[in-house]
Amino acid sequence: MLAAESLVSVRGCDVRVGKWRSYYDRQVTTRSSDFDIDHLVPLAWDSGARRWSGGTRQRYANDLGDSRSLVAVSASSNRSKSDRDPAQWQPRYDKCTYVRQWVAVKTRWALEVNAAEKQALLSRASHCANTVLTVRRASIVTASASGSGEGTSGSNDPRFSYCYQAVAAGYGPYYRSRDPEYWWYTEGDADGVVCES
Repeated sequence: MLAAESLVSVRGCDVRVGKWRSYYDRQVTTRSSDFDIDHLVPLAWDSGARRWSGGTRQRYANDLGDSRSLVAVSASSNRSKSDRDPAQWQPRYDKCTYVRQWVAVKTRWALEVNAAEKQALLSRASHCANTVLTVRRASIVTASASGSGEGTSGSNDPRFSYCYQAVAAGYGPYYRSRDPEYWWYTEGDADGVVCES
């Protein structure tokens, strides 16, 4: 995340220097130790994550499939936010960006929204430009459905029954180590890729 969000080119896996801007409070730094990687939407058990398999929770915690899931922000703003939702906390700046990203992540991971949270989102969104969000749904495997916590295809793609349909619509291929959508399909050739064209 630090490499992806740096405003200047960085190298290697242990990123210590670069340039980052926290949209929560507009702080800028060149030292990675000044910033945290925030789960924009905390893993909230009461939003539906309590039913997820361990594998689904792990994919959520490391979701690089949507740039809105994890954001580099100043450590102070991340600690101020903690695990609070938009009814309890909003950033000082770029509130419309925050609301759009919150809604996208909740939609991607099929997380529930409580009444206070919904009211806060609607109230803030009424002051924002009308924007269409594009969201790729993540694969959600429930603990009871997966048995051991992960399977070859725990749940199905909500849009397509078969790979050929996904490919015809412009989706895929999906890679086992990268794409949560991989788990939606059955792999036939054990190469770690499904829905190849």
